[in-house]
Order: sequence, then structure tokens, then C-alpha cells
Amino acid sequence: MNGAESLVKTLLASDIEVCFANPGTSEMHFVAALDRVPGMRCVLGLFEGVVTGAADGYGRMAGKPASTLLHLGPGLANGIANLHNARKARTPVLNIVGEHASDHLRYESPLRSDVPATAALISDWYKVGSGPGIVDDAAEAVQAARSRDGQIATLILPADTAWGPGASPKAAPEPLPLARADAAGIAQAVAAIRSGKRVAILATGKALEEAGLALLGRLQRGGVRIHAQQSNRRFARGRGRLIVPRVPFSIEQGVEFLKDVEVLILVGSHPPAAFFGYPDKPRMLSQPGCVTIPLLEPGGDALHTLQWLVDELGQGGPAVAVPEVAAPAAPTSDALNADTLMQAMAALLPEHAILVDESVSSGRSLFKFTDGAAPHDYLQITGGSIGSGLPMATGASVACPDRKVVCFEGDGSGMYTLQALWTQAREQLDVVTVILANRSYRILHGELAGVGITNPGEQAHRMLDLNAPELDWVALARGQGVEARRVDTVSGFVDVFRAACAAKGPFVIEAVIP
Repeated sequence: MNGAESLVKTLLASDIEVCFANPGTSEMHFVAALDRVPGMRCVLGLFEGVVTGAADGYGRMAGKPASTLLHLGPGLANGIANLHNARKARTPVLNIVGEHASDHLRYESPLRSDVPATAALISDWYKVGSGPGIVDDAAEAVQAARSRDGQIATLILPADTAWGPGASPKAAPEPLPLARADAAGIAQAVAAIRSGKRVAILATGKALEEAGLALLGRLQRGGVRIHAQQSNRRFARGRGRLIVPRVPFSIEQGVEFLKDVEVLILVGSHPPAAFFGYPDKPRMLSQPGCVTIPLLEPGGDALHTLQWLVDELGQGGPAVAVPEVAAPAAPTSDALNADTLMQAMAALLPEHAILVDESVSSGRSLFKFTDGAAPHDYLQITGGSIGSGLPMATGASVACPDRKVVCFEGDGSGMYTLQALWTQAREQLDVVTVILANRSYRILHGELAGVGITNPGEQAHRMLDLNAPELDWVALARGQGVEARRVDTVSGFVDVFRAACAAKGPFVIEAVIP
């Protein structure tokens, strides 16, 4: 048994069952080991950003890490954007990154680079594996990925460690215990809630999944406002779930949203900073006089913290009945735009679907239409690095093959990682992708206005518009083995979306909107 085989066996013993891969020469012994050691599902991505984005989607839905397999420093660098999103989401991901043989690093060969330095940019834990100790290194890496409610762990695999002698595989130890709120913080939060001041909880992480929403509902019953931070890993939404408003993206709307909050209790979330700094606009969305109580650090035990608050406030007893919300109605107009598209989708969303959202500027009204939709899990871009939607939907479908995945994708952001469609076709993943084709980086038009540029010229428009030539998403999808249709009316969208949801396998709908 060589080092690569002992590494694969250690991953399997540690419940790592899926490897999203884009390998190269340095990883060939690991590739051969995947052939010889049964049990690992290997999923090929044609670009490293697809590989890392798929690992993000998988980790969010499976609740455990997948492995990636990346080729040297440039391969890891190509995957950094979606590792950034995964890190912001606190998704558990384990990267295996090949490296040159140890005695070859003295030479300035074309692909030689500083892999540890590249890993340090994006990893919570990283290490260069060595010899038979690779099994200990791998077990430590899996533990790191599973700790602090999800981390990015990167294990660098030198080629001579892969082909050299291995060791007996071992299972990873249990993750480190999650940080918890302390008694002083709980007492401060309880006192604030009982003070009569306007108090809000800002939550994220597991607080927004089923068990967390039940506890947040009890706190809401006790008079506390409940909010979610703007970007979150996973959000249980739809009929029968507590409606938790998110902090809006825009500064003006965010300030208005939080303007009367006197005390803000952070449960695993960061203080509500603006997405960007703009001239003459506030950096923080809460009011200057708002008292912030950092009750639980990011990556801490949100369920324990919320239960403690519930107990201290005497909000146990019968479960909270969630108020009924009217099911979304079909649009009355046949004119297709961002809002009528979202409304029509919400009315037809399958039960227990996974809704992946990288619609960017076009999708800001999505929540108001899906509050009463069929129960679903909502996944969103979390680090602002576009190109996450198609890969995230791919990984989510690998994690949950019995659930329909619906991906809302902007046409501009979709072009970053459209190779994910090829992977969906190869794996026959049950993903319906809706491309919101507004033929521009529409969000950047708004950002120009945000920095005070109200009359952009021809050059600025050429940097932000996606015309001359226009993208043809039907041709792009079919070229990668995915059937596709273009629609430009609500009725056309309804017919095609309904049919796509009734069928199995990947499908792309190009929705042409203003």
C-alpha cells in the first residue's frame, strides 16, 4: 500500500465519500488509488472553480466535507474564488493539493510555486503531508474541516509521499467542541431583552436551519425581533417555517431596516457592515448609538446559545405556531421581468427543493415571493465572489440526489463557471438552471451610481454590458450536453419550468428579461 492508497483509505474511514477533482500529473498516484480503493465517488470538474464551488454546495447540504483534488499551486489558485465563498459560509471543505516530489522543488520547473503560501490565503488549516505520516495528516485535516462549524482545510500531497510507502489508515478524531456563549453574555442579553428597549437578534449558521428556527420562534414570541445577516450558508424557508428577514444589501435600505434597533445581539454573526465603503456613506448599518452584544462568536454553538436564552426567558413549553402565509400566486401579467419570473417560480417550486441563488441584482425581491412557497432550503453566494451558483447547485445535487435543485443564475456570473453544466450532464444531476439574461453586469450599473457616477460614458457601458455579441445560453448549454430552452414571456416560462421540474436530469432555461 503506497501513501496515496493509505490517504484514500483514511478519508473513507473518516466518512469522506465524495471527491470533486481536476487532477494533473502530480496527482496521478492519487487518481490510481481512487481506482484501486473502492468507495469514493469521484466527480470531474473541467475548471477548479467548479470543483471548489461544488464542494461548497455539497458541504452545505451534506453537513460534512467533500474532498477536492487540485493540481499544484495554479490549480489551487484557480479554485480560490469559490473557496473564499465557502469560507465565508463556514462550509466544511477538505482540499487535497498535489505538489512536486520533494527533491524536485530545488529546481525552477514551470509549475513550481509556493503552494503553502497559496493555501494560507484561503485555508483555516493547512499542512504539507510527509511520508507514511500522511494518514495522521489526513485525519488531522478532516478534523479541522469539521471544527468550528465548518472550516477550509488544505492538505498538500507531495508526489513522492503519494508513491512512497503508506501506513495503516485511521479515522479522523471528533471535531473540536464548538465555542459557547458564557454566562455573563447571556445575562447581558437577557437584561437587555427585559429592559423594554428595542432589541434584535442577528443570527446565521445553524440558527437558520430547522432546529434553530424553532428556537428563534420562541424568542420572537418573547418580544425579540429576529433578523438574519445578509449572506448565510443555508436557510430553511417556505411554508411552515418562521419568516426571518435578512439585512438588505444596499446601504440605504440596510440603515432603514435597523434604524430603530437599540440593542443588537449577535448569535454567530458579524456586526452588520456595509458590503462596500462608499464616499460619504456609513460603514456600519446599525445606528451609532446601538449597543452590540457579541453573544456568540462566528462558528460557535448557535443551538446551545439559543436554547439557553429560551430557558432564561421562560419561553419553553408548547412549540410556536408559525403564522400561515398565503401561497404565492401566479403573475397576472405575461410580461417577463425579474419580479414576474421570481413570482412564477415561487408558485411552481417543488416540495423540499433546494433553491440556489446567484441571481445577484435581479433576485433581490426573491424572498417576498418565496415566504409562502413550498418548503425548501435556500443557498446563496456568501463571499461576493461571483461564479458560485452553477457549481454550488452541482454539489448540492450530489449531496441530495432525491431532491430537485433549482438554480437562479445571472447571465454574467454564470459565465465564470459554466463548465459546471458539463458535470451536471455527465453525472445526470437533477438541476434546473434558470438564467436571468439581462445582457449586463446589472449590479455594477448600480455600483457606478453608488460611487457618484451618474452619467457613465461609452467605455464604462462597454465594461458592464454583455451585448455585441449577446450570449446564447441555449447553445452554451447544449454544447455541454444539457437540454435548454429560451423564454421571453411568463406563460412560456411557466410551461417550460413545469416540464423541467417534472422530468429528471439537468435542464437550462434562458429567461430573457429587461
